[in-house]
Amino acid sequence: MPTPFVGRHAELALLRKRLDRVTAGGAGAALAIRGRRQVGKSRLVQEFCDRAQRPYVFFSATKGASPVEGIADFMAELRESSLPADPELVPKEAPTNWPDAFRALAAVLPASPSVVVLDELPWLAEQDPVFDGALQTAWDRLLATRPVLLLLLGSDLHMMERFTAYDRPFYGRADSLVLGPLNPAETGDALGLEAADAVDAHLVSGGLPGILRAWPHGTPALDFVEAECADPASPLFGVPEAALMAEFPAPDQSRRVLEAVGSGDRTHANIAATAGSQSGALPSGILSPLLRRLTDEKRVLASDTPLSTSPGKPTLYRLADSNLRFYLAAMRSAQELSRRGRPEAAYRLVQRRWTTWRGRAVEPLIREALELAAASGDFPWPDTEVVGGWWNRRFSPEIDLIGADRAPVAGTLFFVGSAKWLASPFDQHDLTALQKGATQVPGFASGATGLAVVSLSGTTGQVTDGGVELVWGARDVVAAWRS
Repeated sequence: MPTPFVGRHAELALLRKRLDRVTAGGAGAALAIRGRRQVGKSRLVQEFCDRAQRPYVFFSATKGASPVEGIADFMAELRESSLPADPELVPKEAPTNWPDAFRALAAVLPASPSVVVLDELPWLAEQDPVFDGALQTAWDRLLATRPVLLLLLGSDLHMMERFTAYDRPFYGRADSLVLGPLNPAETGDALGLEAADAVDAHLVSGGLPGILRAWPHGTPALDFVEAECADPASPLFGVPEAALMAEFPAPDQSRRVLEAVGSGDRTHANIAATAGSQSGALPSGILSPLLRRLTDEKRVLASDTPLSTSPGKPTLYRLADSNLRFYLAAMRSAQELSRRGRPEAAYRLVQRRWTTWRGRAVEPLIREALELAAASGDFPWPDTEVVGGWWNRRFSPEIDLIGADRAPVAGTLFFVGSAKWLASPFDQHDLTALQKGATQVPGFASGATGLAVVSLSGTTGQVTDGGVELVWGARDVVAAWRS
């Protein structure tokens, strides 16, 4: 059974708000929507167009097409869309340049509000260096005074940011929307899963609709993985593989760094050693800029620094997308076994790596859930602005959860905590380790800084009597996205 459209209530409302503004004022509005591949940009906008019940054209560019081919495809899409009152108004002979194509578009716009969608905008700009300027001129002279909502979609985050930057033609003409994956609550709703299984499904899928559409309703994560291991062409393999190839088609240094982080290396030194060559580790002068590019520009990596009242090191790196992280940590190797006709061996490999991988992958999700809960006000420490972790250079101890007023150097620590995502409950031994480790965190004040526990399997009785002020389970984690 196909997965129905779920979630995205805020995003649909935002699009509706802009269309209402166009309707009320009679002038155009533009919105640039960016997000990683398979995150559901096209599906969201198509759903909006269907619900809006207004004339629209939805054009998706083709990577590698020439400008002439792209313009011909655009005109064909325009002719077949609901936008022109009469398809014969669209020229039968396609223009040879974008300025003429946009003039043809403006000529068939109705007097009533309408929607124009240009999908994969970076590919259009890549095909023709004058596209940006042509769109800006068409918007200023032909479209902005008409009741049209222009939606510009793209998967290359950096190029989409650059498209509306101050030194580019379209600067100041479009609002920006970053579309993230479905959150754990939306993932659970889409698949009909209870909280614990919803968290697992979100970690495996990354909240990407491209994977969730293939996920049978009510199926726990490992059951889904086991079934997909018999299908080498499964979206569980194909979606992250396609994302990897689109962003990093060549096995260059960036790709090696990404794969090193995906395999579990977190520190600068370990990444350098793994991503290096036979001649030795990758030099810092090469690795540091690569890490900055992958983190700040590509945003495929996330960096975490120890959170306390004192500056801390080392910085730890992780893949920002848990689905890509799962693929590099286990599913890529599983796919090779699947291709060789050994699905049972592929699934056993995933099982061996599952517990360790999940325990680490869930931590950023728990931190985000705690931040959301603090912002809602129903929280023991409502002044919490950021939740991170803390560690020293020896990683002894390593504290999973630190709640503070700011980052990277906090003024006040509100709580320290532990995240245990295992089949066994959080017990007295775990509590003793947390209490002992907390005393080493700069800024921890006994009696003033609280203790928090997030556990998949609950806690033992001794823990609830041990001064822990917050105990969360899977339901609480998922509920943070509903409040």
